[in-house]
Amino acid sequence: MKLTTVLAAALTSCMAINAAHADVHKLRLGHFWPPGSSVDNVISDWADKVKTESQGELEIEIYPSQTLAKAPQSYTATVNGIMDITVTAQGYMAGRFPITQVIELPGIVKTAENASCVLQTLYENKLIDNEYQDTHPLFFFAHGPGHLHTNAKQILTPEDVNGLRIRRATTVVAEILTSLGAQPIGMPAPETYTAAQRKVIDGVAFPWQAMKDFRLNEQLSSHTELALYTLAFIATMNNNAYARLPDKLKAVIDQNSGMTWARTMGRKLDDLDAAGRAEAVAAGHTINTIDKLTENPQWKTVLEKVVNDYLEANNNAPINAETVYQKALEYKQACS
Repeated sequence: MKLTTVLAAALTSCMAINAAHADVHKLRLGHFWPPGSSVDNVISDWADKVKTESQGELEIEIYPSQTLAKAPQSYTATVNGIMDITVTAQGYMAGRFPITQVIELPGIVKTAENASCVLQTLYENKLIDNEYQDTHPLFFFAHGPGHLHTNAKQILTPEDVNGLRIRRATTVVAEILTSLGAQPIGMPAPETYTAAQRKVIDGVAFPWQAMKDFRLNEQLSSHTELALYTLAFIATMNNNAYARLPDKLKAVIDQNSGMTWARTMGRKLDDLDAAGRAEAVAAGHTINTIDKLTENPQWKTVLEKVVNDYLEANNNAPINAETVYQKALEYKQACS
């Protein structure tokens, strides 16, 4: 074989290899959960499905534990293209998503799947979409009922919360805790284990899933199930990163967006709640349950004021908070 033929064949082979590599589009996804945690695993499931359905042409590189941006900056980092996709909690950016955070108020959440369906429906019906013009939302979801978990004291009445230093997730949750007389403490979820261990905090407001993910069942042995709140989350994408994709890969992203994945995430979080609770039961912890919190005469008056104050403070938006709250209660039944 002539040398020119060999060189031509080698060049063709290299070009083919380069073309194959060029066909792979890599997207960087950042989030704040620990690697290998339950939520990190669920996010990995989504990424694997995207890769499979794109026949390997779309790869999602996952960066857990705030590697690319701290939790409060992760949405902005996605807007700016520091990462292509984020999964984060809207409430970590105080005041940025006030209408979305209506979902966090007492009385809405039944389960994670139910709350996730409510949140996604609010977006799809254009009740909260104005808050997301600067990214390309993929799907919304919420964790299960948020409860109170303490290192010793049992909580049965609002008075039992008075003076306790409770880690809170968002400013909305902080208002709820303050109304009960607690001292809300803001800190990233991964720091709660050490804070509880050192008695910097007396407890946390968390769903059961987070008690397992952040190993809080090792430190906090008294639990009160009362469905005090839920937390909104979003999986969203940089606008330019989405626009750059070929149409066939946009279609894969679209097929793995919306209600199906909102409910999928919710169901998985409900399963993880069950696992977190089972862990506490196996450890012999004390678990008290307060049913129908917003109808309970001991709690109702305090929590009604929190809801009314929040709605009144956020009634100047194009679609006001009161409208969204009433729709959320309506969708709560429809999503059951």
